[in-house]
Amino acid sequence: MSRRIVNPSSSNKNTTNSPSRRSVKARSSQSRQRINMVSGKANSDRDNTIKESSTLTVSAKRVDTPSRQRNKPRPPNIIASALLYVLRFAIMGVGIGAIAGTAFTVFDPTGFLATYLKFPSSTATPQKPAPIEVEIPQETPSNEIILNQELTNLKTKLQAIAAKYPKVKPQAWFLDLDNGAYINLGGSTPIPAASTIKIPVLVAFFEEVDKGNIHLDQMLIMDKEVITTGSGDMQYMQVGKKFTALEVATKMIIISDNTATDMLIRQIGGKEVLNQRFKEWGLTHTVINNRLPDLEGTNTTSSEDLGKLLAKVERGDFLSPRSRDRLLAIMEKTKTRTLLPQGIEKEANIAHKTGDIGTILGDAGIIDIPTGKRYIGVAFAQRAYNDPAARSLIQEFSRTVYQHFKYYQTRPTPKVIENKPKPPAQPTNSNIPENKPKPQGQADNSNHSNN
Repeated sequence: MSRRIVNPSSSNKNTTNSPSRRSVKARSSQSRQRINMVSGKANSDRDNTIKESSTLTVSAKRVDTPSRQRNKPRPPNIIASALLYVLRFAIMGVGIGAIAGTAFTVFDPTGFLATYLKFPSSTATPQKPAPIEVEIPQETPSNEIILNQELTNLKTKLQAIAAKYPKVKPQAWFLDLDNGAYINLGGSTPIPAASTIKIPVLVAFFEEVDKGNIHLDQMLIMDKEVITTGSGDMQYMQVGKKFTALEVATKMIIISDNTATDMLIRQIGGKEVLNQRFKEWGLTHTVINNRLPDLEGTNTTSSEDLGKLLAKVERGDFLSPRSRDRLLAIMEKTKTRTLLPQGIEKEANIAHKTGDIGTILGDAGIIDIPTGKRYIGVAFAQRAYNDPAARSLIQEFSRTVYQHFKYYQTRPTPKVIENKPKPPAQPTNSNIPENKPKPQGQADNSNHSNN
């Protein structure tokens, strides 16, 4: 049996608008029922009719639903939504992590809490156990002077001499260059340098000569800016006079010329350059503050500073051998010989430089004893203005130290070297010609000719 599908919208309109068609339908259904009853199919047809009507009703509903579903949104894709949320959370996590990391680099919350709550911070460095103190012998730098045993007996003698001059305050520093034995009598205390400041200036001058910055025959002009008062005769010469650099350095030491000193200080670069050089040499108290004559004593040094400087120069530090020899030759010609030279023998040699500003008297030098021993001697004395007791004290210091260094070490007895002539060398068996006896019956062909 064929099914008839009717448009619901049109059927509704027809049923509501034409009642005649409803009566026709009723009559046709009654005639079909009578036919089915005759054919014995009433029940089954009735069931089919019910089914068809239900089917038509369902079909009508199915036809009606699509028009309404077009207006509803599609259901979301669960997988896509999950991925989208994961991506959003990931981006949010990266941003929060970057902000938190930047904040923690600036502000340490654990440290903050540790400050106020008194518990250790997680970033605090763990405390290490206190190390066990072990005395390790420190190596002496290569440019330092090695000091061995202090000569206490000699120091006691110098203290006894100083007690004889209660109005004079001395300081001294002596060093045996052969073995490093030394005496330090207050020599580490700074003191006004007077003209002994010219010793490090002379060393710096020859150092510049070795570098090629100054030539010994270079002409230096004495202008008004460098002329100063005090010791020396250059101040009385004509302004603009020229001197060789070596001549200026020689006058600075031999006659302690202050104008020559100012000329060299300016040529080297000024007092600031020199003071820096002194620090590099290890001089802790040697400083140039004012121009000479510096009667106020603002330029300072110490006996230990000058003594170690001379020891380094004698050892070969700072200067070439040629410049060192020239420096010592100049210092050997110092005119003033009323202090350390008064305590040594005439046969001894001393290269030194003195200083005197009335209230300070000093002398520093390298002394060669005729026995071959060499030592460093530096002595200063603070006094009332021009008190001669200071000169006497330094002279006694020099004499006592000289005699001690000359005899305090027992020298080995010299060996006599005999120059005996060597015996002539005996010939060996290989050099002696062999004279073997000839066997009997052997003719000597040398005495017979052929017949």
